[in-house]
Amino acid sequence: MRVTIRTTLAATCLAIGWLLIPVTASADRLSDALADAYRNSDLLEQNRYLLRLRDEGVAQQVAGLRPVISFMASSRWDIPADRQTDRISLQAEMLLYDGGGRRLLRDAAQETVLATRQSLVGLEQQVLLDAVTAYMQVWRDIQVVSVRESNVRVITQQLRAAEDRFEVGAATRTDVAQAEAQLAQARGALVAAQGNLMISRELFTIAVGRTPNGLAGPGAMPSLPATQAEAEAIARQSHPSILSLRHGVQSDQLTLAAARSDYGPQISLNANTGFDPAPSASGEGSTSITLQLTQPLYQGGRLTSSERIALATLHATEAELNQATRQVLQGIGNAFAQIRIASASIETSRQQIRASRLAFEGVQEEASLGARTTLDVLDAEQTLLEARIGEIEAQASLYTASYRLLAAMGLLTVEHLGLNVPEYDTTAYYNAVSNGPARGLSVQGDRLDAVLDRLGRE
Repeated sequence: MRVTIRTTLAATCLAIGWLLIPVTASADRLSDALADAYRNSDLLEQNRYLLRLRDEGVAQQVAGLRPVISFMASSRWDIPADRQTDRISLQAEMLLYDGGGRRLLRDAAQETVLATRQSLVGLEQQVLLDAVTAYMQVWRDIQVVSVRESNVRVITQQLRAAEDRFEVGAATRTDVAQAEAQLAQARGALVAAQGNLMISRELFTIAVGRTPNGLAGPGAMPSLPATQAEAEAIARQSHPSILSLRHGVQSDQLTLAAARSDYGPQISLNANTGFDPAPSASGEGSTSITLQLTQPLYQGGRLTSSERIALATLHATEAELNQATRQVLQGIGNAFAQIRIASASIETSRQQIRASRLAFEGVQEEASLGARTTLDVLDAEQTLLEARIGEIEAQASLYTASYRLLAAMGLLTVEHLGLNVPEYDTTAYYNAVSNGPARGLSVQGDRLDAVLDRLGRE
């Protein structure tokens, strides 16, 4: 049977109605769970701070391009002469030329920031996918518990009917024992289903950061591409793992160029002014300006080793990018396969439910006329039960696979889903620190204080 993604959506919408149980107005929608998972995630919070560390890496490299000004005060005692010499000086040093090495390292740090931002998006996708999985497991187990409770009620009625027929001699003790055994099995399955629901609720609490408040159902299916090729094209342009590693490759290329610039000369400017503040001193100071050129001649192989390290790191990141791309494309293929399997299972289960319901009703009627045994009725009920549970599990799998496909394309994000939750601004901290402002000493520093206060409140 051939099933497409578009027909999957229609089949699911038709099949899902009878599975939903009554819920309160405040019951959780899937979008509510996703928003709370994003809001409550400690994993995302941890990695936001790690992103700030990368932001500070840019500030560190920017500082290396600026002059260094130092105030120095010293006091020297000449013990044999019993004389003290004091000195106060101001020294400034600035690198004028280094072959562009420090600027290359600054650019590499900026690429690292961009790579870390994409890694944060990847974690956001994982947090949201975990929430989808947890939500659908709770939803599935609620439906399974409901079906098994109904099964217990039906078999209880069958047991009573078998006992009534046994009382009038229309059934044997074997028929009653079979019904009792089936009822015990149904009750055991119900307890197991209730236990699975408890476990799923705990997983929901971990994934979302709170306990479920009843479920309103998963709602509409997400919009998906019609073909696997279309999904793969989107993934190549949007998946955070691919984008992160692309920025990583660019960062490594810049780092390699910076390592090669270390072979060249460096020119620096030094200025120093100072005086002796002692009362006995003449009061005259001294000022000097030094222009210095440094050309490495031999450093024991350190420079060539640094170059080889940078080159090996670049090749490793390129290989990692190729591997990540293959894994992303494999994830898309797996998700499409899971969607097709779940879609076919839903259609098959619906057909099985229709046929099993007719068979069950017919066997019940024939049993009332003595043409069928109690075991026949119980077997028919079991077949119908398995078909109903099969459809529930297939629908849960369909929803999970659909969101897994979104994640494989790099689209399972707060922005793409339009969730009602404030999105973390990855640029606010960077914009505040990337120019290396000094806190409390400049207008930029005051702005940095304001940003830090706001981020702290968040």
